[in-house]
Amino acid sequence: MANSSAKIDRRSFVGDGLRVAGAIGLAGLGGFLAGRKGQPGELVWQIDPAKCVACGNCATRCVLDSSAVKCVHNFPMCGYCDLCTGYFPPNPHGLDTGAENQLCPTGAIVRKLIEEPYFEYTIDETLCIGCGKCVKGCTAFGNGSLQLQVRHDRCVNCNECSIALACPSQALARVPAGQPYLLKYRGAGA
Repeated sequence: MANSSAKIDRRSFVGDGLRVAGAIGLAGLGGFLAGRKGQPGELVWQIDPAKCVACGNCATRCVLDSSAVKCVHNFPMCGYCDLCTGYFPPNPHGLDTGAENQLCPTGAIVRKLIEEPYFEYTIDETLCIGCGKCVKGCTAFGNGSLQLQVRHDRCVNCNECSIALACPSQALARVPAGQPYLLKYRGAGA
């Protein structure tokens, strides 16, 4: 009797081990596919910030309910200004965080005091609709550190991007999936 239970235990042990190994293998494959940057030669859509005119089409032309285009803050370019023209509308009522003083229609830009007179502006991408109002203000009166970019964790990479078709400045282009983001940098010549 002791022998037969030992065989069952070994058999169970081997069976359980194979099931666990299979589950680990599948989880590893799933993690690999989810975390991949793209296959060699694969192209994805991206916005060239040097060409973008912040027309607002990114917010309304994406096939997704919430656009895959989001504002990103290129911190190496930022001046950390008290009067950020990407955060405040022209001629704000005051330099505070009241809704009437914010350019962003959804409140996606968070203003935080670092030390007088420097402020940090971060983007809450869950609130950002990709309208480009902040980008337009930052580019027109500031240093252009706020830029629109396609977020590839959201983008379905349509063969014929509806935003690209509607873009008046032809700022969307296919770029290698291994290097999917295009940011401009101060002094780098775009």
